[in-house]
Amino acid sequence: MIRVLIVDDHQVVREGLRFVLEQEPDVEVVGEAGDGRAALEAIRTLSPDIVLLDMIMPVLDGKGVLDALRAGEPGPAVVVLTSYTGDDEAIDAVRAGALSYLPKSAAIDRVTDAVRAAATGGSILDPGVTALLVNRLRELDDDGPLQKLSARERDVLATLARGRSNHEIARALSISEQTVKSYVSSILTKLDLKDRTQAAIFGLQQGLVPLDEALQPRNLAERLHVMLRADGPALTDEAERDPVCRPRRPASCREPGERYQLTRATFRAA
Repeated sequence: MIRVLIVDDHQVVREGLRFVLEQEPDVEVVGEAGDGRAALEAIRTLSPDIVLLDMIMPVLDGKGVLDALRAGEPGPAVVVLTSYTGDDEAIDAVRAGALSYLPKSAAIDRVTDAVRAAATGGSILDPGVTALLVNRLRELDDDGPLQKLSARERDVLATLARGRSNHEIARALSISEQTVKSYVSSILTKLDLKDRTQAAIFGLQQGLVPLDEALQPRNLAERLHVMLRADGPALTDEAERDPVCRPRRPASCREPGERYQLTRATFRAA
C-alpha cells in the first residue's frame, strides 16, 4: 500500500485529490496539510511514502518543504502538483529533490501514475519541464560557475551587477524585497562571495552585464555608490559628492583595508 500525504492550501483541492486517490486499491491517503510547516510536521508524525505537494502556499512554500526534506534524514518521495508552472520554479523543484512535476491541469490518471512511479523511485514530468531539463543539461558545459545558480538567481545577479538596490530588483523582477534578500544570500553562499560588491563584480566578469555598458562613467559611479552604501559604512559628505572611491580618497569612504578602484582589469576574468 502506498501511503500518501496531500499538501495544498486549498481545501477543495485536497478533498478532490483524496476522493480520487482513495479509489485506487494500492493507495492510502494518510493525511492532509494546508501549508508547508504543517506538512513537515505531518511527515514526521505520519511517515508517508509519497507527498503530493503544491508549490505556492502560506507560512512555508513548497520549495521550503523540499529544502527541509533534503537537509534532513531520507524522507518521502515528492510529487509536485501545482498551478504555478514557471520554468525557474520547475527547475528549482527538481533540483531540490522532487521526482515528478505536474500542473494541476494534468489528467488524474497521470497524477496516480506519478504517485506509483515515485513509490519506486521513478519520475513523470510535464512535457514542458522535460524539454526544459534537456535544454538546461545541454547548456551546463558553457555555464561555468553560473551553473550553481538557478535561473532566477541569475536574473537577480544580473540586476545586482547593474547596481540596483533590493527595492529596484524587486520591482524589475516582480518579486518581494524579502525574496530578493533570500536570493542574494543564496547567491553569496553558492558562489562563496563575501558581499554584494563581490557578487556584482562576479556578474560583470561572467558577462551578465555588457562590459562597455558597465564602464560608462555615470553608470559606474552610480553602481559603486549603491554597492558601497549596501555593504559598507555610511559615506561622508565628500564621498557622497564623489561616489567613485579611489585609493586617494578619504578612508571613510571605503571599508578599512579595502580599495575601490574599478578599471577594465577589475572585470577581466581570472
